[in-house]
Amino acid sequence: MTESLRNAVLIEDEALVRNYVAMALGASGFKVWESETAAQGLQETTAHHPDLIILDLGLPDRDGVDVIRELRLSCDTPILVLSVRTEEGQKVEALDAGADDYLTKPFGVPELQARVRAVLRRTQRKGDESSTNGHIFDFGDIRVDVELRRVTRAGQAIHLTPIEYRILTLLVANVGRVLTHRQILRDVWGPGYVDRPHYLRVFMAGLRRKIESEPANPKYILTETGIGYRLVQ
Repeated sequence: MTESLRNAVLIEDEALVRNYVAMALGASGFKVWESETAAQGLQETTAHHPDLIILDLGLPDRDGVDVIRELRLSCDTPILVLSVRTEEGQKVEALDAGADDYLTKPFGVPELQARVRAVLRRTQRKGDESSTNGHIFDFGDIRVDVELRRVTRAGQAIHLTPIEYRILTLLVANVGRVLTHRQILRDVWGPGYVDRPHYLRVFMAGLRRKIESEPANPKYILTETGIGYRLVQ
């Protein structure tokens, strides 16, 4: 994937962190539009239509979670959160609001660049699928054919229950992205089930037994402890 022509809006009020992140993005070939406040960041986003938004949650004029909600009203640009907030509930709130991933401060350049590559791969894949063979998704020796509603391992059909299939296709549609327990429960079972995580644990265990070679040590459906799950390739 070529990143040389990509644009990023960086919304971060701490000058040292902003310079550090901007240098890391620049080294990855990004043109970076820097903002110190939420208001300025929203203006830069409207003006430049970036490929990526990096957002601090602790901004002087607005809370970053509110900024995520406003951005999601008008754009699907990947949002990577930077934050000193380490409590699970705070991370879940940001992800539920529409962030694609989060990175807790302090962090190193390699991890930042890896997180950026991950969220951009998901965006690139969605674009490719919309224009070509979008109904087929492969990871490892697993193939998910959404059009035929068929899941196979090395060409052999795997039987999934309707709920397992809906969980898997939701993860596929958001590959690389952390989905919170509440997001999955809401999208698969409905809004009335968001406080029933035991439902999800039961069906996720069943799905892993059918998808993973070592369900106790999953390779594809990863657990984000206390937050949710992420499908990786």
